[in-house]
Amino acid sequence: MTYFQPDKIKIGVLGGGQLGRMMIQSAINYNLYICCLDPDHNAPCKSIANEFTVGSLTDYDTVYNFGKNKDIITIEIENVNVEALKELQKEGKKIFPQPEVIEIIKDKGLQKMFYQRNDIPSPDFFLIENKSQIDKYRDFFPFFQKLRTGGYDGKGVVKLGHPNKTDHGFDAPSVLEKLVDFDKEISVIVARNECGETKCFPAVECEFNPEANLVEFLFAPANIKAPVNKQATEIAVKIAEKLNIVGILAVELFVTKDGKVLVNEIAPRPHNSGHQTIEGNITSQFEQHLRAILNLPLGDTGLIKPAVMINLLGEKNHEGPAKYEGLTDAIKYKGVYIHLYGKTTTKPFRKMGHVTITDEDLTLAKKKASIIKDLIKIVS
Repeated sequence: MTYFQPDKIKIGVLGGGQLGRMMIQSAINYNLYICCLDPDHNAPCKSIANEFTVGSLTDYDTVYNFGKNKDIITIEIENVNVEALKELQKEGKKIFPQPEVIEIIKDKGLQKMFYQRNDIPSPDFFLIENKSQIDKYRDFFPFFQKLRTGGYDGKGVVKLGHPNKTDHGFDAPSVLEKLVDFDKEISVIVARNECGETKCFPAVECEFNPEANLVEFLFAPANIKAPVNKQATEIAVKIAEKLNIVGILAVELFVTKDGKVLVNEIAPRPHNSGHQTIEGNITSQFEQHLRAILNLPLGDTGLIKPAVMINLLGEKNHEGPAKYEGLTDAIKYKGVYIHLYGKTTTKPFRKMGHVTITDEDLTLAKKKASIIKDLIKIVS
């Protein structure tokens, strides 16, 4: 295929959110023609996609009809109709990541069983169908209960600390995952193309907002020992190869206090833990994903400068038309890069944008990030 001439091929993206928006921003540099499907009339991709279609991502006919005149189809969200993608794949369409990969990853139960089958280290778990079955495992508490499907951005996950206090648990098919006494959470993003070439981005460290259960700060590179970094990278590559995935794969991991590395979850698409690569790395995760699905040589993932990423979340008690405070003061600082996602309305803890801060030294970048976080507020 000829990739670099406009209109020569059409890439269909299921989802039109901020991940798709940043993917398109990279695609423009390669003259790629991007078409998006999203249920939101005002999704972030609407104004910059070459074609934008409003429709359900989970409806068979909608996804099938969207995909049948595209050359390559990819995703920016896992909650899509896999059966429609399987049919399109049978008809010769290139679907990356492949439907069978999405099928495993969108179901946390299948995901855990995949780790078990392939000797990939991950916390111990039990599968349940409803809340009443939690009691069967009262001798194994504490747990994180995770809905098998439909969870995202911290939703669909609840901590169960005591067998007599499970009223807040989900009454739905779930994974009961043993709570891990970890030292830190890290993420490794790996890319793989059709030729089987793989490249990993340097591991990053995640710091979560305890109330929203969302990443609040991300530090690149992660402050981890060389053996831990080696383990994490090897695990990420092994998962990508066992899945036979084409595209980007984000692998979120726990580092335990005794130095073990365990897989938490994976995502078969560009990921929040890779946003800092736009300014912080030679190749961004979004460009790398496009290279992978087009079967082009993968880009250099080396670090340009240490970086901190801050998620810009909607303020508590604010819902309505978004207003941004502190941006003018924030961009006065050297090495501060603002990314707003084009969302017209805000609500508590909604991802509205991110900021990347780069510096020659990670400690200096962290100090600057603390200032920037206090400056920028998204209110209604």
